[in-house]
Amino acid sequence: MLRILMFVVPLALSVYAFIDCISTDEKDIRHMPKPLWAILVLLFPLVGSISWLIAGKKRHPSAGRPGGWAAGGRRQQWVAPDDNPEFLKSLSEEDREDRDKKKDGDDS
Repeated sequence: MLRILMFVVPLALSVYAFIDCISTDEKDIRHMPKPLWAILVLLFPLVGSISWLIAGKKRHPSAGRPGGWAAGGRRQQWVAPDDNPEFLKSLSEEDREDRDKKKDGDDS
């Protein structure tokens, strides 16, 4: 089992890094051109993949996830659906639409 993991883990890492490399925008790549990074990942799977993950791509903080950063540099907090006014408003609008549809269906 350990022999299989020693082969599968670097292979999975290389595949992930290569796909991440070719799907990344040119403006988000650092230090070298994109084709050079892809060749590095393919020729030197372990070293190239780790290099790509550490130094090859600009990492952006998550904006929509809990603990991410909101616009303006302030930290964004996660809000439960029943405390989120936008979500509650959408529910009331959907409820109103459903009642209108039901009402229109009864008149026919």
